[in-house]
Amino acid sequence: MLRDGRYNHPDARVQRKMEAVLLKSEGLPHAKIASLVGVSQNTMLAYFRDYKRNGVEELKKTAYYRPSSALAGFKDALKEHFENNPPSSIKKAIADIENLTGIKRSQTQVRKFLRSIGMERRKTGTIPAKADVERQETFKKETLEPMLNEAREYKRIVFFVDAAHFVLATFLGYLWCFKRVFVKSPSGRQRFNVLGALNAVTHEITMVTNDTYINALSVCELLQAIAKRHVGIPISVVLDNARYQQCELVKQLATDLGIDLVFLPTYSPNLNLIERLWKFTKKECLNGKYYEDFKTFRQAIALFLEKAHQKHKMEFASLFTHRFQTLGKERAQRAKPQLVA
Repeated sequence: MLRDGRYNHPDARVQRKMEAVLLKSEGLPHAKIASLVGVSQNTMLAYFRDYKRNGVEELKKTAYYRPSSALAGFKDALKEHFENNPPSSIKKAIADIENLTGIKRSQTQVRKFLRSIGMERRKTGTIPAKADVERQETFKKETLEPMLNEAREYKRIVFFVDAAHFVLATFLGYLWCFKRVFVKSPSGRQRFNVLGALNAVTHEITMVTNDTYINALSVCELLQAIAKRHVGIPISVVLDNARYQQCELVKQLATDLGIDLVFLPTYSPNLNLIERLWKFTKKECLNGKYYEDFKTFRQAIALFLEKAHQKHKMEFASLFTHRFQTLGKERAQRAKPQLVA
């Protein structure tokens, strides 16, 4: 049983005990056994005493002492408090815990406790104050999800449309470096406008660009480009409620081209898949980089967007999942004090 158990027992500590006893039976010196097993001689002698007292069954016992935190008794109360009052720092959490329980713990102990109840340090997000949560949920379940199901089955092509305005400026980011890196700041505030359409399944990007402004004619040009590339299959275009996208010129052209325009609920950028693309573009193409002139800046962004669905295929697969975050009514109400603060 010793020879079998030292390799097959599920607990590594029991395996170590059995190994020590087996080596003892081979006549090895105690110092050598302790070195091979990786324990102190006192611990090794305790193994031998256990085996002498009750054989292999005694070695299998794993009643190790596990100290419990004094905060364990307040776990539920503290969890409820922190759900409604997330601390901005570990020091704030320490103060809250001391006020609620009378127990003061170090930063390391409190950090460990917060993780034990499921908390992590996360960056806060924003939601539009005027967002209609119930309307978002209804739109997602009754319109967006059925449409995307058809797209995944190749019965329909779905595009998410939005405009981004990239300003020739310095985009600061984080770098792993030996000392702080300074990035040159270009002069001027020229803007490169991109009206993009992201294919919800293939992640290909169709776009119209300029350095003036985006208007209804830009949207018409984009719709024509989409219709030209995809013939013979229903097309849906999801877009926000910008005035130049809701005008009669755009709607009439969409009807003529057989394109279904699907307008998001107001204040719902979280339901527009292409919003994730703009953030990714800034991170990959602009953060911490200096472009000498506007022409180079514009070319870098345009080239990146043209090739991104091929070059960043793996990242896009996880970035553009068809999971959309919405806040339930109860959570949205609970978040209001935090957002106002």
